[in-house]
Amino acid sequence: MNIAIIGTGNVGGALATRWAAAGHHIYLGVQDIQQFKGKDLLQNKHTSVHTIAEAIAQAEVILVAIPPPAISGIVAPLGNLHDKIIIDATNSVRTSPENYPTVYHYLCDQTKASVVKCFNTTGFENMLNPIYDGKGIDMFMAGDDETAKAVAKQLAIDGGFENCYDFGKADKVQLLEQFALSWINLAIMQGMGRNIAFKLISR
Repeated sequence: MNIAIIGTGNVGGALATRWAAAGHHIYLGVQDIQQFKGKDLLQNKHTSVHTIAEAIAQAEVILVAIPPPAISGIVAPLGNLHDKIIIDATNSVRTSPENYPTVYHYLCDQTKASVVKCFNTTGFENMLNPIYDGKGIDMFMAGDDETAKAVAKQLAIDGGFENCYDFGKADKVQLLEQFALSWINLAIMQGMGRNIAFKLISR
């Protein structure tokens, strides 16, 4: 797939690295192509840097991994993205886009794209290396668009996760963001460290 990464920090950089290694073509979308966070990502295979508009134009899938209040300044000038799939990897548990509860809701309303919430429930270390004791950990997603969910699930597996479980439709997006707080609480607040992860088991 051709994937635009909007937000080249820890989360965007980790997923860009995993997906490039899996053979996907990565278009880093940045505001300044000369000076941007994550320049070392250009050492990955199949990876190039572009303006945000150029990266999105060349991509089938767009990963959004930027602070929620910044989303309007990034996406609004680009107009209707009805032919794109957008993966929202943000969390609006502390700050959110103006007039919207989450970035997911903003993107659905403002872009008309196929949107899915995913890659928001664990630390970037687990995205860069999702293998524990020889097995991939699990990822989770939510949203109304089944096509976007299928793509997110495939990209999770391509990135090394064993599965990507469906939390439900758009009414579960905020629940999934609260789930992210569970990992943050255990890893940071309870001092367990960032090398912990969730895995769903059944019998």
